[in-house]
Amino acid sequence: QLCFDLVEEWLKNNPEASICTAEGLSEFRDIAIFQDYHGLPEFRNAVAKFMAKVRGDRVTFDPDRIVMSGGATGAHETIAFCLADPGERFLVPTPYYPGFDRDLRWRTGVKLIPVECESSNNFKVTRESLESAHEMAQLDGIRVKGLLITNPSNPLGTILDRDTLRSIVHFVNEKNIHLVCDEIYAATVFRQPDFVSISEILQEDDIECNLDLIHIVYSLSKDMGFPGFRVGIIYSYNDAVVSCARKMSSFGLVSAQTQHLIASMLSDDEFIEGFIKESRRRLAKRYQVFTRGLAQVGIKCLKTSNAGLFMWMDLRDPLKEKTFDGEMMLWRLIINEVKLNVSPGCSFHCPEPG
Repeated sequence: QLCFDLVEEWLKNNPEASICTAEGLSEFRDIAIFQDYHGLPEFRNAVAKFMAKVRGDRVTFDPDRIVMSGGATGAHETIAFCLADPGERFLVPTPYYPGFDRDLRWRTGVKLIPVECESSNNFKVTRESLESAHEMAQLDGIRVKGLLITNPSNPLGTILDRDTLRSIVHFVNEKNIHLVCDEIYAATVFRQPDFVSISEILQEDDIECNLDLIHIVYSLSKDMGFPGFRVGIIYSYNDAVVSCARKMSSFGLVSAQTQHLIASMLSDDEFIEGFIKESRRRLAKRYQVFTRGLAQVGIKCLKTSNAGLFMWMDLRDPLKEKTFDGEMMLWRLIINEVKLNVSPGCSFHCPEPG
C-alpha cells in the first residue's frame, strides 16, 4: 500500500509489459499457449537477478535452480513434501509465523517443534536453544528432519546477524538436518544493520557445510507487495530437491501472463533500484510514526526490529493476569473497544504472555 503509486507509474510507462494491452498484444499468442513447467527463461533470469539485487549483489543465483510455486505458502509445503515423511519434525524458533502450522503440516503430516527463544535477549536464536529442542526430540524418539528460520523475522521484524547464521549453519551440518531459510522480507530492511542472506554465509571461506542441506524460500508478496500474483520461489542447492520440487510445481504454477509482466518489471534496473530504496524509506517513516505514537502512551516495542511490515509490542504491564488467558482478555478488549486488529503473542507460539 505504501508503494503502489511507484508500480502504477511504471505500468503506465510500460504498457507493452502486459499482454492485455494494445501495446502488448503482439506477445499474446506466444504467452497464452502452453509453456515449459520450468518457467519462462526470462522470468527465472529476472528473479535470479532481483534476488541478487536485494542482497546487495554480494551473491549470485543460478536461474536453473529457481522453482516456481503459488506464493511462499505453496513453496513451504512443497519443500516439506520433498524433505520429510509424515510424522517427521522441523525445528522452528519462536515466536514464528502462525501460518507455518498450516503451510507445512496440513497436507504433509510433518510436525513442528518450537525452539523457545526469550525476550530477555531480544528473542535471539542461540545454539543452546537449538540443542535443547533437538535433544528433547531425540529423547522422545522423534526424528528431526530440519530447521526452519525466517530472516527477516515474521513477527519480530528482526534480522539474524552473521554470527547467528554461521552458528545455525554449523548446527545443521553437525546434525545432518536440512535448513530451510524463509527470506521473503529481504528487501524490507529499513535501517541498519543490513540484511545477511544464508547464501552469503555459504560462500565464506571458513564455512564447511553440505550444500545439499540448504534451501531458500522467497516470494514477491512482501518485497514487491504482490501477494495476489502468487509468485513463490524455491531455491535449493540440492539437485534432487530441485528436480522433485519442479515436478511438484505443476500443481501450483505461476501463470505465464504474470511471469511475462514480472520479468519485464524486474529487468528494469533503474526502476527496481529506485523502488527498493523508496520502499525502505517509506517503511522506516511509517515505523517511526507508529512506534512514536505507541511510546507516547507508554507502550514499548522490540528495539532490535529493523525490517518487515509489523512491530512486536510489549503489553505485559496492562495484563490483569500474567497468563495467556489474561493475554486473550486484553486482545479481545483491543479488538472490540479500540477496533484495532492486533495479533496476540500466543498465536505466534511466544512462550511469554503479553
